[in-house]
Amino acid sequence: MWKHLLAAAALLAPTMLAAQPAGPRFRLERIAPPSSAGAIPLYPAGSPPKPQAAENWDTLIGDFPDGTHMSGRIVRNVSEPTITPVLPDPAKATGAAVLVAPGGAFLSLSMDSEGFQIAHWLADHGVAAFVLKYRLNPTPTDDQAFMRVVAERMAPVAATGEVADISEPRAPQDALRALALLRSRAAGWRIDPARVGMIGFSAGAMTTLQAVLTGSGADRPAFFGYIYGPMRAIAVPAGAPPMFAALALDDPLFGRQGFGIVEAWHKAGVPVELHAYTHGDHGFGMGRPGTTTTLVLDEFRLWLATQGFLGKAK
Repeated sequence: MWKHLLAAAALLAPTMLAAQPAGPRFRLERIAPPSSAGAIPLYPAGSPPKPQAAENWDTLIGDFPDGTHMSGRIVRNVSEPTITPVLPDPAKATGAAVLVAPGGAFLSLSMDSEGFQIAHWLADHGVAAFVLKYRLNPTPTDDQAFMRVVAERMAPVAATGEVADISEPRAPQDALRALALLRSRAAGWRIDPARVGMIGFSAGAMTTLQAVLTGSGADRPAFFGYIYGPMRAIAVPAGAPPMFAALALDDPLFGRQGFGIVEAWHKAGVPVELHAYTHGDHGFGMGRPGTTTTLVLDEFRLWLATQGFLGKAK
């Protein structure tokens, strides 16, 4: 989704990015916020205080030269972080749970392609899933002004692969709060508190990693999926959980960084698995048709099984 949003930003702010070749066309359409039924606030009302800007929802729509289309909802200016449960049929529930963190450069969240679509797939395969809507950097309410901010944010990343200026300290705070909530209510959701992990995409992968790095002991995710996040090496904390990493080698943001983070996990003696796909670009979500990235969730599920995280709910 983020490759599409970057391309859309380029169309709206051509002076900020190199001209794009003729190809797909994108637009944003403002939509009413969806019903919050089923969403669970992470904090009591009024804590943290809401910012003045209202939460904004849009549909990102793309029309491609081959006649195909794509669309997905994005949200920004999140004022109330929440989780939304997507639970499996009790007959096939494994007892494992995954907190799903969408991406969006901490400017928005791709709630469908990296959120609810992932969660429903996991639930269909017996894993309780919870979509995390976490707090973000504030952005202008106007859509075109927002897209200019996207262009300013993403153009340097596309050129260098560096993400030092892309962060939101409240995002991992929300993730750790959500993990604690899942464990505190594990019995009601029929999940094993020792098998509560995360999967994150792009900025959601960065949020997931920060939950691993800043959490302590049992506060951390028990395992994590790190999907097209930055790949440079980091210091592995003591007691780090197992990591499943996936990236397309033609990812324009992180595909030229090597696999330092995977090597660091391996050298630390922590279980880690890497899937590096020839094609798929950035933001492939559940997988880009015509590429082997379409296997990513099956591979994640099989990895969970080999690591002993999939059993049967008690």
